[in-house]
Amino acid sequence: MIAYVNGILSEVTTGSVVVESGGIGYEILTYSDVIRRLPSLGSEVKIITYMEVKEDDIRLFGFLSSYEKTLFKQLISVNGVGPKGTLSILDELGTDNLAAAIMSNDYKTISKANGIGPKTAQKVILELRDKISLEGTIFEGTSGDAQSEDSSSSISEAAEALCSLGYSNTAALKAIRKVEGAEEMTVEQLIVSALKFI
Repeated sequence: MIAYVNGILSEVTTGSVVVESGGIGYEILTYSDVIRRLPSLGSEVKIITYMEVKEDDIRLFGFLSSYEKTLFKQLISVNGVGPKGTLSILDELGTDNLAAAIMSNDYKTISKANGIGPKTAQKVILELRDKISLEGTIFEGTSGDAQSEDSSSSISEAAEALCSLGYSNTAALKAIRKVEGAEEMTVEQLIVSALKFI
């Protein structure tokens, strides 16, 4: 299996890149958030890969972090999603927004992805809610002790309050995530601060 490709970024198209390494050009399928963070053409790049092997096809999917690869593997494990649907979801939401949508049970946001209906989106949430990593989300580092539980509770209450004002769960969590020092704030302070980012 190919764990990563380290080489020169020689081509970037919508949904894929080509990395030249050892005289071979590796076509790697990916999504917009990864493409946006790539260096310029001709630069050296390391793409972490997931290799899918079928009877008549071998495809590489690429990421810039192990977290993104883990999330991709979790998504393709959901029945009815597959690699194409997973790229569609990540293309629409990115990893952070997807994590927020799963944690807040916001299937409507996930179903905005091309080819993903409400039932499939609900299945994604149902199967991944307890598996999803907290890395890279507002909840990172907010588990394991009493103070962390309090901060996680404050974040949840603030998100619920914002939802009652008409904002989606995902929009509320995105706004809270932008608040510096959110873990130390009261619910009221969080709400006021988060509203500046919506």
